[in-house]
Amino acid sequence: MPIHENLLGGPPPTHLPDDPEPREMLASGTAPADVAAKYPASSLAWAQLADDAFEAGRVVESYAYARTGYHRGLDSLRRAGWKGHGPVPFEHEPNRGFLRALHALARAAQTIGEQEEYERCTTFLRDSSPTAADTLS
Repeated sequence: MPIHENLLGGPPPTHLPDDPEPREMLASGTAPADVAAKYPASSLAWAQLADDAFEAGRVVESYAYARTGYHRGLDSLRRAGWKGHGPVPFEHEPNRGFLRALHALARAAQTIGEQEEYERCTTFLRDSSPTAADTLS
């Protein structure tokens, strides 16, 4: 039996392809808005914008950035073979932008009182990556 076989019979983990440029730009101090403008498909850039807006008390803006990062991440996941469910491991660094955007969307939804969206996103995050749910909380 192959070592990576899923014994539970579910879909295999989805690993997004690495896109190091946005990550490196953010790490070097480039403004997240500049990174998002150059790499609009980068969930990581949108997640950082969402985090920055949330920390500054701009919750609705955070929600909008997080929703953009979430949807860009769904597009990337689908291109990587994801069928709408299954693991998206936080341990695989390229997945973290999507998972951070999903967490940011849940956080902003809860803050503005959108309880159903908060619950949906929280469940989706935990189902995708228990590690992400524990780490980002």
